[in-house]
Amino acid sequence: MSEPNPIIVALDVPRLDDAVALARDLQGHVGWFKVGLELFAAHGPEAVTAIRPFGPIFLDVKLHDIPTTVERAAERLAGLDVGLLTVHASGGPTMVAAAVTGLGDAGRVLAVTVLTSTSDAELAAMGMDAAATQVPRMARLAVDAGAPGLVCAPRDVAAVRAEVGPDVLLVTPGVRPAGGDDEDHARAATPAEALAAGADLLVIGRPITRADDPVAAADAIAASY
Repeated sequence: MSEPNPIIVALDVPRLDDAVALARDLQGHVGWFKVGLELFAAHGPEAVTAIRPFGPIFLDVKLHDIPTTVERAAERLAGLDVGLLTVHASGGPTMVAAAVTGLGDAGRVLAVTVLTSTSDAELAAMGMDAAATQVPRMARLAVDAGAPGLVCAPRDVAAVRAEVGPDVLLVTPGVRPAGGDDEDHARAATPAEALAAGADLLVIGRPITRADDPVAAADAIAASY
């Protein structure tokens, strides 16, 4: 299922003109553009419509609310022509199913299993099992509820792929070039490692967007796997 260019560049910047400039420069060098909470909170739907001319949009707002609210929100977001939309699997199967219904044929719902920033110690503090157990469990719950895709840390991909099979789209944040800083991702991996484990799409932000030459950085990452 892997796409020709699996890189989703995370446009995690506060200013829309900066995001547009990055998207314009990176058009054709990456496969997708991620509009996340920071950019969406600052500029709303305009952030999506401004970036969309440069490539398909991954709207990463991680919906998590009662099913009716999530369904209605997904219906509104469907009108923005987003290709991928995230929800939290921890919202439960009814909520995930509601998001799928709301988004309809406009795109694919991705259920976030466990945030890549969450360590096993933090999961234990919340009364949850370690990631090795919790992530595949949440993956199965979401897929059974109708989610066509999942978000999981790269080091969890192999276990998730074994749990849900080959047809589910797996998107992995926490991807860092070899020798890079893991920053706030507890279970990071290199692009080659993530793809070898079974990932389809790789979310990469700061190693590209904060590079002196973002285009060269994206091309170097693409050449590394």
